[in-house]
Amino acid sequence: MDLLLSSLINTTTITLLISLLPLGLFLFVHSKKREVPIAKGAWPIVGHLPIFNGTQSPHRVLGDLADKYGPIFTIKLGLKHAIIINNWEMAKECFTTNDMALSSRPKLVATQHLAYKGAMFGFAPYGPYWRHLRKIVTLEILTNRRIEQQQHIRVSEVRTSIKELFDVWSSKRSESNSSNYVLVDMKQWFTHITFNMVLRMVVGKRYFGARTNVEEEEAKRCVKALKEMMHLFGVITVGDVIPCLKLFDFGGHVKAMNETLKELDNILNEWLKERRHERSLGEKLEGEDKDIMDVLLYLLDGKIIEGFDSDTIVKATILVLFAGGTDTSSVTLTWALGLLLKNPHAMKKAVEELDIHIGKTRRVNESDITKLVYIQAIVKETLRLYPAAPLSGPHEFSENCTLGGYQVKKGTRLITNLVKIHTDPNVWPDPLEFKPERFLTTHKDIDVRGNHFELLPFGSGRRMCPGISFGLQMVHYSLASILHSFEILNPTTPELVDLTEEFGLTNTKATPLEVLVKPRLSFNCYEIV
Repeated sequence: MDLLLSSLINTTTITLLISLLPLGLFLFVHSKKREVPIAKGAWPIVGHLPIFNGTQSPHRVLGDLADKYGPIFTIKLGLKHAIIINNWEMAKECFTTNDMALSSRPKLVATQHLAYKGAMFGFAPYGPYWRHLRKIVTLEILTNRRIEQQQHIRVSEVRTSIKELFDVWSSKRSESNSSNYVLVDMKQWFTHITFNMVLRMVVGKRYFGARTNVEEEEAKRCVKALKEMMHLFGVITVGDVIPCLKLFDFGGHVKAMNETLKELDNILNEWLKERRHERSLGEKLEGEDKDIMDVLLYLLDGKIIEGFDSDTIVKATILVLFAGGTDTSSVTLTWALGLLLKNPHAMKKAVEELDIHIGKTRRVNESDITKLVYIQAIVKETLRLYPAAPLSGPHEFSENCTLGGYQVKKGTRLITNLVKIHTDPNVWPDPLEFKPERFLTTHKDIDVRGNHFELLPFGSGRRMCPGISFGLQMVHYSLASILHSFEILNPTTPELVDLTEEFGLTNTKATPLEVLVKPRLSFNCYEIV
């Protein structure tokens, strides 16, 4: 009897084990799939960092890896793991389902030494300080009402810059008398116009052109330091990827960051001193013609927020608004004109639209932009192909999460390859072609404000750029005005237009954008009233 019972038990056990075998295999395989695949080629200690030492921009290098590993994979940046996402489905899951877990920034060396120890809200970790500053920026600084109030500054700067370019044309034309066209570097022109526009809105100053209101030496110092700051923000230091070596300044990047911030801090202190003197005299206290420094001082002067004093917060906020507003807008305008020169049929359509809606007897007004749908499509297509920040801002998982069916550990970094998402052939037919028309037909309902994950030039979720309306207003109006005011020709052929990238924090054009220009309106349209 005992033998029979033992036999039955053994048989039952074997049967149960056999029946559970498929489940066990499934769980084993499933558990193996839970880790995001790691790209091959990592070196000991430094990980995948050597693959970025070539001539290709990092987003192009990661794009090549995406062709091999798919929409989600991991790379090792020293001792840190970073997940790279490459399609809109992954982006949507990140910035909806996992948005809260991805609301923080990694603690980078630049945050400590270049971003006022995290006082710049764009680099601050998620928490009470970031929420407080984000509220001020979105509800007080970059509101539609304030953007409308500062319309006269944008109009004044664009028209002044157009007049100064007309004067350059007049003087060079009279000198040569050989051609109606003169050669101009539009990359530099776009840099100057956006710099002046943002500087006036932020602190009421103008650095470039005939009507400047600052010393030339200050302008040179500020421009040089800001350019260096944007470069350094794009640098991966040894301390960022191997934290135990943070005390060692390999490459001298920390020294450069400290020197750059010191230079900028001195300039910002001068601006604060000037403004406080004006306020003591009763100037700039009332009225709607306040600049952003006025607003920040009114809201923050004398306060301490999460350990940061008001002067530090004001300087850090001005710096991040200024750097973000100038660099991203100027590179977008440069890419847009470069793409139009490379695609003359699109340039022709843009000019025809301007002539239909504006004519040649008056200048473009900001209120005209809503009618210029092809100009808007050009800007969208430019942002699709050349987003100003092609790898978006770095995020860090603040808790364990699931992404694409994989388990992701707390502390893992996230990099969003916007260029790969924006050129996905499953979403964008002829993805590498410049076709603004797609935004008037098949993709007319897609915008750039973070709700359509196929197109995210400004990011999405809690950490998306708060200055979208601010930036688009500048870009649309500046581009429409220059195309309307001047006939612009390529000095070579469309095929020879150089669109080589120079990667930093922003994706800039590596070479100047030299064009031939001549006025196309009545000369009285260039006068400043």
